[in-house]
Amino acid sequence: MKSVQRFASILLLTFIWIPCHAQFANVVPEAVGLSSERLKRIDHKVLNAIEQDQLAGAISVIVKNGRAVHFKPYGMMDRENNTPMPKDAIFRIASMSKAVTSVGVMLLYEEGHFLLNDPVHKFIPAFRNPQVAVPPADDAPERVQYATVDAKREITIRHLLTHTAGLTYGSGLAEQAYKEADLQGWYFADKDETIGQCIERLATLPLHGHPGEAWQYGYSTDVLGYFIERVSGLPLDRFFSERIFKPLNMKDSYFFLPREKAERLAPVYGFDDQGNLKLMESNTDTDYLHGPRKCFSGGAGLLSTATDYARFLQMLLNGGELEGIRLLSPHTVKLMHVNHVGDKYQSGDRGFGLGFWVLQDLGRYGEVGSIDSYGWGSAYYPLYWVDPRENMIALFMTQLMPAKSQSLKREYQNMVYHAMIK
Repeated sequence: MKSVQRFASILLLTFIWIPCHAQFANVVPEAVGLSSERLKRIDHKVLNAIEQDQLAGAISVIVKNGRAVHFKPYGMMDRENNTPMPKDAIFRIASMSKAVTSVGVMLLYEEGHFLLNDPVHKFIPAFRNPQVAVPPADDAPERVQYATVDAKREITIRHLLTHTAGLTYGSGLAEQAYKEADLQGWYFADKDETIGQCIERLATLPLHGHPGEAWQYGYSTDVLGYFIERVSGLPLDRFFSERIFKPLNMKDSYFFLPREKAERLAPVYGFDDQGNLKLMESNTDTDYLHGPRKCFSGGAGLLSTATDYARFLQMLLNGGELEGIRLLSPHTVKLMHVNHVGDKYQSGDRGFGLGFWVLQDLGRYGEVGSIDSYGWGSAYYPLYWVDPRENMIALFMTQLMPAKSQSLKREYQNMVYHAMIK
């Protein structure tokens, strides 16, 4: 009975229609070629996941032709305090930060500070003449975990943008060296040092691949964050605020949250070893409120809301402009979402551009989608994509880490396209 009552409460909260922000005025889905009835499948799918304790809460945003056809919160932001998910909830967006950093790089690119194929050592000299970790010689002592060779080429800005720089998140033959350098994993919010100090230390470590030869996910975008600081002369938080967030009216996007907005930060839920959904990070112990507030990770450090990030995505969809404010040229945005890596990403099932996957071949991809769409996600389980052919953006926001092996966000993407009737 208690479970039924809880589901009824979630359902009621979800279907109270909260007017969308003016920049994404609501429109009847049929007016832009989507089915209201089919969109309800998303509601039922997400609500069912919440009822089955697969996540605490979420927000769905679908904007087509500049109009919101679906902008709904589901479930709870904070289950312990029985707080419904508000539309203005603030989320840790982790690797969704990468798109913002990529745009920051391209802003400076348009101003003529560099060419994409320039070596990064022109701006961060410590990266000159990189070394690559390789297996040790057969007769090497057992304690020797790797040898090094000269990289075949220098790391370029484009290598960093496409994750082909030879950088991982510390995994590989030289993993122990990365651990000793306190560089392991994507999380920087707890570090009592600047991103520049971290990246200068990173530059002393061997790569795990020759630049340009493989797609490897890792610190590349954090290097780009420091690169932005070196080129612009501004700390990354200030650069983002002045050059991206303020022009796009992204009022709730930060590296570290102002304390007056603490009650809107969504706690992190995740699965314990027994597979139960538990509170993993509350607002009383999060580094985004109580940490050193010092290390600005362009790869995975930002906080944002569904509305703010949707505005950012709409700018990209519009070819670099939003509400009369132009950040990038349409030609620059087009360059960002063409495939730069051949078959190196996911064995060619999708390509990879300057900051996100790009879809080029539906048959090879093997799921419903749209050619030329591009997007990414986050360690906390959100998902976003931009679809130029359908003039649409979609965004699924939640805070779930660790997540069990589940297909909810993949199913969400499918259901968005299944709702399209024109």
